[in-house]
Amino acid sequence: MFNYQIIIEYVGTNFVGWQIQKNGSSIQSIVQKALSKVLKSKIKIIGSGRTDAGVHAKGQSASFFSDNEIKDKYKFLNSVNFFLKEKPISIIKIGKKNLNFHARHSVKKKIYKYIILNRLTRSPMYENRAWFIKKKLNIKTMRKGIKFFLGHHDFSSMRSASCSATSPNRTITKAEVKKKKDKIIIKFESKSFLQKQVRSMVGCLKYVGEQKWKPEKIKSVIKLRKRENCAPPAPPDGLYLEKVFY
Repeated sequence: MFNYQIIIEYVGTNFVGWQIQKNGSSIQSIVQKALSKVLKSKIKIIGSGRTDAGVHAKGQSASFFSDNEIKDKYKFLNSVNFFLKEKPISIIKIGKKNLNFHARHSVKKKIYKYIILNRLTRSPMYENRAWFIKKKLNIKTMRKGIKFFLGHHDFSSMRSASCSATSPNRTITKAEVKKKKDKIIIKFESKSFLQKQVRSMVGCLKYVGEQKWKPEKIKSVIKLRKRENCAPPAPPDGLYLEKVFY
């Protein structure tokens, strides 16, 4: 028995999300089918975590067990990506791990990135890949606001009603807002996130950038622990699972 880790890149626009669901096509199901074809046995993969419908990944991590050893990684990647070529999904890396490695349980931290396209005109290059906002956002106030997310908090006000996590407590170890020409790039780092937490935090930062909220409002929204006090979540289009660390 061999244990492998794969790194997957995908555009999530037309999928129901990472996890297998009955109501549509998922990343997990498509990758499993491709792996099973190449390895000629039924493969079940475990992801580092779920990404919601419409959310993308540059570095989703997954693991699987195989009775067959993969000796030629280059040939394997070519073969499995051949079966994925009709989909916006690619396995970009594979590595052998010890049998105790688990793509979800072994995670030490994750980085999510959110892209806001902040200009007057839409961009076909970023269609479904960023949140298009015409109104100019105040980057200085957004930088002040994002600091209130740092540290260990009860994020009940920023979790989805359908979130299945046993605890609403999470620790944000890094949070930053950067501006690159007409793009605002927001990054969060944590061991794990609640369902729609990142999108909810971005939604709050948008309110701060529009000056609907003062930066300090974020602190009170977190403390109140009620979903109705949170800004509407940002759309999934601009969200990317950038990297998973072990």
